[in-house]
Amino acid sequence: MLVVKLPTGTTLEGRVIAPDEEIPDSAVWIDLVSPVPPEDKMVERAVGVYVPTREEMQEIEPTSRLYVENGARYMTATLMCRSDSDSPTTTAVTFILAGHRLITVRYDEPKPFSLVANKLARQCAATISGEIVLMELLDAIIDRSADILERIGTEVDAVSRTIFLPERPGGRIRSQDILREIGRTGDLTSKARECLVSIGRLVLYLANEADGLRWAKDQRATLKGMQRDVQSLSDHATYLANKITFLLDAMVGVVTIEQNNIIKIFSVAAVVLMPPTLVASIYGMNFKHMPELDFPYGYPMALVLMVVAAVVPYVFFKLKKWL
Repeated sequence: MLVVKLPTGTTLEGRVIAPDEEIPDSAVWIDLVSPVPPEDKMVERAVGVYVPTREEMQEIEPTSRLYVENGARYMTATLMCRSDSDSPTTTAVTFILAGHRLITVRYDEPKPFSLVANKLARQCAATISGEIVLMELLDAIIDRSADILERIGTEVDAVSRTIFLPERPGGRIRSQDILREIGRTGDLTSKARECLVSIGRLVLYLANEADGLRWAKDQRATLKGMQRDVQSLSDHATYLANKITFLLDAMVGVVTIEQNNIIKIFSVAAVVLMPPTLVASIYGMNFKHMPELDFPYGYPMALVLMVVAAVVPYVFFKLKKWL
């Protein structure tokens, strides 16, 4: 799908371009969403820039993601998608600055794009350009990453309380559920860190290219602020990753202790039952000459002896505090 954003006064109006239409010259933001080859060719003819393929966007070398070609600056970043669902993913998004136009190429729906589109559809500067749209998108991406990390922090604190509280409200929680929650938050944190590292490289590249782009001082100051935000968020993501690793180790320790307690119960039960079994085995022998066989109280005596043989080890274990 090919969507162009056209300035109309103080708003930015979106319009879907059909295959038989031409891209308006006034478009400041050309958004390619899961484009097909004819749409790529249409943008290349209208703007005079090459639109990278999906395979080219997924390359991880910095030189393949941040470069200049025919006067246009190509910047590819990894963004998060569906972070609120049970199956968050990452996707590569390419930003192309050609003149004062911004071309974005994406194959998914990162939430910052819809947020910025709705914001600019309500109000934008009368002199809006592709550079301003790019700054809005980067700001929204960083804000979204901060929101995701805040949510992860809340979930990690909840898992920590579940593991370490002496009494768990609502009854016992299965260890498998806690391990799955730790794994889910760990996966989400790693994706957030990947996104922040990618955005950090893009912002640094833009800051180095600001002179060539002849950006104003306020835009450069905004880029500096974005760099600081990305760095602080990356540090926070690292802290969360370390905490999740600690919780995973703690949970594995808790599971090991629970298993040891179960094995201890079986071991104590086996030791407690061994003496009565020995007594019963002795008096279950079929020898002809056994003095106790003719004793009138032999049977009650054997029962009492078995009970005493079972109670004595149990009392001994309790005194030693092994139970």
